[in-house]
Amino acid sequence: MSAALRVVSPGLLTTLQDLGRPGYQRLGIPVSGALDRVGLHAANLIVGNAGDAAALEIAYQGPTLAVQADSVRVAFVGGASGIEVLDEAGQMLSRVPPLQSVRLTRGQLLRVGALSGSPLGYLAVAGGFGVAPYLGSLSTYLRAGLGGLCGRGLRTGDTLALRQAVAEARAEQRLPQLDVSPPPRIRVVLGPQDDYFSAQGLSTFLSETYCVSRASDRMGMRLEGPVIEHAKGFNIVSDGTAPGSVQVPGNGLPIVLLADRQTTGGYPKIGTVISADLPALGRLAPGARLAFERVDVEGAERAARVLAKHLADLAGRLVPVEAGERVDAGKLMALNLVSGVVDAEAG
Repeated sequence: MSAALRVVSPGLLTTLQDLGRPGYQRLGIPVSGALDRVGLHAANLIVGNAGDAAALEIAYQGPTLAVQADSVRVAFVGGASGIEVLDEAGQMLSRVPPLQSVRLTRGQLLRVGALSGSPLGYLAVAGGFGVAPYLGSLSTYLRAGLGGLCGRGLRTGDTLALRQAVAEARAEQRLPQLDVSPPPRIRVVLGPQDDYFSAQGLSTFLSETYCVSRASDRMGMRLEGPVIEHAKGFNIVSDGTAPGSVQVPGNGLPIVLLADRQTTGGYPKIGTVISADLPALGRLAPGARLAFERVDVEGAERAARVLAKHLADLAGRLVPVEAGERVDAGKLMALNLVSGVVDAEAG
């Protein structure tokens, strides 16, 4: 029997994502990939994978998965949410906090409930998923039905093949801390069409606060707030887009292009969110507020180097989980081990 995870409940939107498929935008194929590469990297390191391995990207509400392998090791990174381990009958066995690995055996279930602290999380599996890549990547591009598992989100009854049938018996690992809080202001490099906006429009963009719209998705984050004034209209000859491009259509409200962005666009781009701030942007839920800050290219490059060093240092921060840390206090109390009180002096 092939090792797999069977989908008992898919969650709201759960997709396979890695770092995407660069190199095909000239053919109209977006890069796609994880919205938060920091979370993806951390979850993979905790289970012993390379940081760029594919994992399950979970939005808002997580899946319930049944283990169809001798054993499997998993870890979840995302906000304050964690993993619930259940037996075959659905009874709670333990709760595993985020940033910590756990080894499950055949027949057990894992459940990631409603996410808190962030609408986005990553579930990594030791050894990775045995899914055929599309153009070198396991990332799912939903709009075209490419990659991942049949080009779509998980559905009840799906099986996710695993590359590893047995998870080695070893001490579990955890990251003591991972800072996923957004920066005070999202940093942008102006251009390439900042000349399409009036001085007042540029000032509005860099001084006002915006709210993440419910109409946002993996393609783009639509923002609500003060209108940005154009100076030369709102149409340009379509040109290439980049991760974090900030388009401003005719209504004057910015759209930050994300992982599943189109390869070209015909609205002027007032700026580009720097690569170091894109992971934090991907963690923002509808209703979140944000503001922008201008930096130059050199500042963006410095920030990219800081993030790269942070990711490189994560493996060295992993620590073993001590035996006492694996005790689930909630489960222990639920067992009602003390049924009454006896007075020893009453004879």
